[in-house]
Amino acid sequence: MQLAFCLFKYFPYGGLQRDFLRIALACQARGHDIRVYTLEWEGEVPPQFEVVRVPVRALSNHRRYEKFVDWVQRDLAARPADRVIGFNKMPGLDVYYAADACYEDKARTQRNPLYRLSGRYRHFSSFERAVFAPEAHTEILMISAVQQPLFARHYGTPARRFHLLPPGIATDRRAPPNAAEIRAGFRREFGLEERDLLLVQIGSGFKTKGLDRSLKAMAALPEPLRQRTRFIVIGQDDPKPFLVQIHALGLGSRVSILKGRSDIPRFLLGADLLVHPAYNENTGTVLLEAVVAGLPVLTSSACGYAHYIDEADAGRVVPAPFEQRTLDRMLAEMLADDAARARWSANGLAFAEHADIYSLPERAADVILRGHA
Repeated sequence: MQLAFCLFKYFPYGGLQRDFLRIALACQARGHDIRVYTLEWEGEVPPQFEVVRVPVRALSNHRRYEKFVDWVQRDLAARPADRVIGFNKMPGLDVYYAADACYEDKARTQRNPLYRLSGRYRHFSSFERAVFAPEAHTEILMISAVQQPLFARHYGTPARRFHLLPPGIATDRRAPPNAAEIRAGFRREFGLEERDLLLVQIGSGFKTKGLDRSLKAMAALPEPLRQRTRFIVIGQDDPKPFLVQIHALGLGSRVSILKGRSDIPRFLLGADLLVHPAYNENTGTVLLEAVVAGLPVLTSSACGYAHYIDEADAGRVVPAPFEQRTLDRMLAEMLADDAARARWSANGLAFAEHADIYSLPERAADVILRGHA
C-alpha cells in the first residue's frame, strides 16, 4: 500500500517525531511505501521515504496549518494514498496518533472563557473535532489511558475507535552488558569524581517539563549535597529564561544546558538520577527510558507514565497537587541515599526484562494496516 504520514515538523530529538519514524519504518518493513507530508524536516531522510516539504506560509501557525491541510488534500487528490496517518490533529485522517492531550478540555479548564472567542481556539477546536467527532471515521492510536475519557466526554467518540498502545521504548535505551564501562568513561569525560552526583533532565519544552521546578529543588539542597551535585539538561528549546534563573539561584557552573543530541543512552548510564517534574505530560517516554537503563527517577504525577515508576519501584513520584517543597525534600532524600538509589536501579533493570513496554511501533502498524492481507 501507499501510506501517507502527516506531521507539521520533524526533528530527530522530539518524542512524537521519534515515534512517527519508528512506526513508519515498521510499516515499511512490512512492504509498504512511505510518503511524508511535513512543513519542516531536520536530519537525514530514511532510504525509500518520499518526504514532501509542503510550501505554504502564513503569519500565524494555525493559519499555516490550515494551508498545510489544504495543500496536502489537493496533492492526495492527484496522487492518492491507501491510508493517511496523522501525528497532529487535522481533517482527512484515516488514523491519528494521539500524542497530544485533549485541547478542548484544556481550553475549558485551564483558560479564561474569553479564550474561546479567539481564532486560535476556533482552529484547534475544529481540527480536534475533525478527528474525534462521532461522525468521523478516524481510528485513534492512544498512548495514554488518562486522555481517552476526556475525548469521549467532549466529543462522544465511540469507544471502538480508540486503540490503546503499550509504550514504545527503544531497546537501545536498555543497559548493555558493558554499562559500567560506559558509565566510567562518561564520568571521566564530564569530569565527575566518584563522590559527585549527576542529575539529568531530558526533553524538549523546558517550561512544560518543569525545569524551573528542578532548578529550585537543586538550589534548595543542603549545602554539602549541593556542592557534590551537577545538573545536565538536554533538549530543543530556548535556554535563556532558565540561564537567568540559574544565575539568580546561584547555581552557576553546576548546571549545563545542552541541545538535543543522539547519545542520550550515555547520559542515562552516567547519571545518578533523572528528574522530570513536568506540569503536564501525556506520557513521559524518558521516564521509562531511564528505568530500563537502571537510572532512578523523580517525577510528578502529572506524567501519564508516572505510574510505571511506582509499579517498577524505580524511584519516587511527587503526588498531586504538586508542591515545590515536596519535590525539594524528595530530591534531597534520593541524592543522600546511595542504598535506595542502588535498589531503585536494580528494580528498574528487573522491570525491563519482563514488561511490555517496547512494542508500540508494531502494534501501531497493526492498526494502520488492518484489513490489508
